[in-house]
Amino acid sequence: MASESRVLTRRRFVQTTAGAASLAGLAHGARAQAGRPNIVYIMADDLGYADVGAYGQRDYATPNIDRLAIEGMKLTQAYANSAVCSATRTALITGRYQYRLAVGLEEPINESTPKDIGLPPAHPTLPSLLRAAGYATTLVGKWHLGSLPMFSPLKSGYEHFFGIWGGAADYFDHGPNSSTPLFEEEVKVERHGYMTNLLGDRAVQALEGFAKTRQPFLLSLHFTAPHWPWEGPNDEAESKRIAGNIRHHDGGAQKTYAAMVQSLDANVGRVLQALDVHGLRDNTIVVFTSDNGGERFSMIWPFSGMKTELLEGGLRIPAIVRWPGRVPAGSVSDQAMISMDWMPTLLAAAGASPDPAHPPDGENLLATLTAGAASHPRKFHWRYKAGAQRALREGDMKYLRLAGNEFLFNVVDDPRERANLRERRKDVFERLKADWEAWNATMLAERPRPSPYTYPGDLLADHYGVVNPPPGGAAR
Repeated sequence: MASESRVLTRRRFVQTTAGAASLAGLAHGARAQAGRPNIVYIMADDLGYADVGAYGQRDYATPNIDRLAIEGMKLTQAYANSAVCSATRTALITGRYQYRLAVGLEEPINESTPKDIGLPPAHPTLPSLLRAAGYATTLVGKWHLGSLPMFSPLKSGYEHFFGIWGGAADYFDHGPNSSTPLFEEEVKVERHGYMTNLLGDRAVQALEGFAKTRQPFLLSLHFTAPHWPWEGPNDEAESKRIAGNIRHHDGGAQKTYAAMVQSLDANVGRVLQALDVHGLRDNTIVVFTSDNGGERFSMIWPFSGMKTELLEGGLRIPAIVRWPGRVPAGSVSDQAMISMDWMPTLLAAAGASPDPAHPPDGENLLATLTAGAASHPRKFHWRYKAGAQRALREGDMKYLRLAGNEFLFNVVDDPRERANLRERRKDVFERLKADWEAWNATMLAERPRPSPYTYPGDLLADHYGVVNPPPGGAAR
């Protein structure tokens, strides 16, 4: 009996302790939810739709990104604003079609871009509006919206910046003498290590700092992975071989790409762990997504196409959002959405508003994320100068023009875009084409400078027949 009494006492102790801990956790969560939410926006670079387990990848594991989907909502019809990086980043930070600004016409910003083109510091942005509402704001990773001295994250709403200015960087060579150096604020710095880990390090440090204050925060964590150069964590020898030629077309493999994505996933895990350790999890919105569709080693099933193309594979991206107690865990939404929706959505979650002089083209989807609002039809427009590409999705139907050829697809029934309904549904085709022309008339004209194909047939074998015009000739 004495032994049974001791057993019962221990059991009661465990139950009582667990119950108290549970109540304490609920009380902490209630207090956290009463305040404005923190925001951690994680964006991968060139990550394909099915490059993570939650979206179908089976060749390697991404447990941390998958954890976000288990604990939050997976959006299955998420689109990028562009099939390339800096154009999407323009739309993301402004909440507007990138074609409204000169910087958004660069597809992407590169060495040919005039130095006076970038994100205008006076334009309201997600970080500037949140900062005005009392948020701390930090960008870790890739900027790619214009160069110094005219343009900077610090001129567009971020209080702190650590990362790269341009579109890509070597994963190992990032000293001050590198062609793609790292910056601390607006000063070149030398750091040693694998780029994805360095960005993860700084994100964790930022969260440690935020935890010491009661100020809500925006942490934009824009990884450079898995963008080329094709270098996994153990590939420093490849970095030395290419010696700064980061566009190397003779490198990479599925195994290398897998290592890059798994390193990305591990660093997402470090960020989630930091949120847990510092008691920030319950009142922090975490978004995970990509800036455009996948590149040559990506898995984009069930779509066709890739980065730089307005086929679904160049535009469809993973998008996951976790907000404990607000976004239902393990939920899936087929609501069509696009990169520029995040700005009005996150502002609404923070109790802030867009600038009325710069109304967003994106839609506030907070009710979809938190209140179970039914999916509703959307209309998205795109254009891409290389190949004279045009696209419009309305409901399930998509108008597409690519290299002079025109199509109409039902992208819900036919996500690979194989059955051209142009003649069969001629009325819909003509209506969407006219709609695209009317929308295009409200945007800035395409830039006059040539825009050659990034991946012509002499670089990618499955792009046979794709040829750039000779220098000085008309761009296609």
